[in-house]
Amino acid sequence: MAATDFLNTAQGRRLAYHKSEGAGPTIVFLGGLKSDMEGTKAVHLEAWARARGQSFLRFDYSGHGESSGQFEDGCIGDWHEDTVAAVTELTVGPLVVVGSSMGGWQALLLAKAMPERIVGMATIAAAPDFTEDGYWASFSDTQKQVLETEGYVELPSDYMEPYIITKRMIEDGRQQLVLRDALDLPFPVRFLQGTADTAVSTETAVRLLEHATGPDMRLFLVKDADHRFSDGPCLEIIENAVLEVMGQQ
Repeated sequence: MAATDFLNTAQGRRLAYHKSEGAGPTIVFLGGLKSDMEGTKAVHLEAWARARGQSFLRFDYSGHGESSGQFEDGCIGDWHEDTVAAVTELTVGPLVVVGSSMGGWQALLLAKAMPERIVGMATIAAAPDFTEDGYWASFSDTQKQVLETEGYVELPSDYMEPYIITKRMIEDGRQQLVLRDALDLPFPVRFLQGTADTAVSTETAVRLLEHATGPDMRLFLVKDADHRFSDGPCLEIIENAVLEVMGQQ
């Protein structure tokens, strides 16, 4: 296994990454909340891209995986800064962005930050605006009071240990929302969503599809697929989506 490389960012963070050289466009994988770059989808896509001779980048946001920092200290805006730093410093030329869950939100933020670099996008259970529409909207009055007085609340997860949701994450998330204003995606986009996903609803996927504008945008619902979206058939669907947005399918 290749050794992990590290990028020091202008914000003082140390980001762990793996970069495979090859032909463009570079595929950039953006992982989910509390996920890391060793996840099934990231590693599978890297091997797939390498077999095609195609450039590929996966990395850990700060507070995730091998990167510096603690998860509880981070927020959506920090991880957007990490994404912009990784893409700017580690890639050249056109990009195909693949975002999973929170990484889908990050992919959309990246599209707003540098649309000229992106030639295609695929998201997997994209979770735009989840800090506001998921967390804050579902908090009880008691949880909101705890958030205000303690600075954080703990939320159970179907997939890992409880999430620590901080007041900073909620407040910063309000500065990163993408479903309130115009969201133009001027390149081919494929939104992938499992119907058995308990973390991101199909309604969220439909809302994103209806809100965004672009010349070539499609939503694929996969019956009984869960939030992981990482079994053999789902991985093949992701591959095909990447090929489609590159015009090779």
